[in-house]
Amino acid sequence: MAISEAQAKKSPIQDAFEEHQYDFETANTKARSWYDGEVRKLRRKQYTPNRIMRGSPEDLRTRIRPGFMYMYIYDAETKKDLPYYDRFPCVLVMRVMGDGFVGLNLHYLPYYLRFILLDRLWRFRSNTRMDETTRMRFTWETIAGVAKYRAAVPCVKRYKYSRLRSQFRIIEINDWATAMLLPVENFRKASKENVWQDSKRKMIGS
Repeated sequence: MAISEAQAKKSPIQDAFEEHQYDFETANTKARSWYDGEVRKLRRKQYTPNRIMRGSPEDLRTRIRPGFMYMYIYDAETKKDLPYYDRFPCVLVMRVMGDGFVGLNLHYLPYYLRFILLDRLWRFRSNTRMDETTRMRFTWETIAGVAKYRAAVPCVKRYKYSRLRSQFRIIEINDWATAMLLPVENFRKASKENVWQDSKRKMIGS
């Protein structure tokens, strides 16, 4: 039987963002127990960074733009000196520079806090169309020191292009909720629970 061009291009692994469609506004109203339950369901699917990166080749990019969300595989340059680091960041990019970029890696927050932070950043979206033109327009200078954005403090990270170990997978804005719930944070040198506790301490001290 002949295989169509579309079938030939499609990954044999069903894409997590096609299989699960979480609505941000609905999810944002849920109790903490709901997040834990949904994450347990997703964990049973055995999603991994490599599986996420292979799932939708048409969403891979070699360049990034501020205001959009991306996932990618990363090898921290100073990992020997860091107490911990994330090998598979989920980053809302704030600023692009010559050798890299700065953004908010939402993996440094527990699931429910990711939604709280994004809800507060929602006012910075460029339009209400919720399509490929919609992006977040803010800088660290805009939110630094503002109490309602203190959850962003432990998330601010700088990444270098030279340490990338994959292309960027762009996350469409309607899939941001799904991306934030996928249990694919890949912390090294510490458990995610320890990382999240440390992030809470940084929030209190900010």
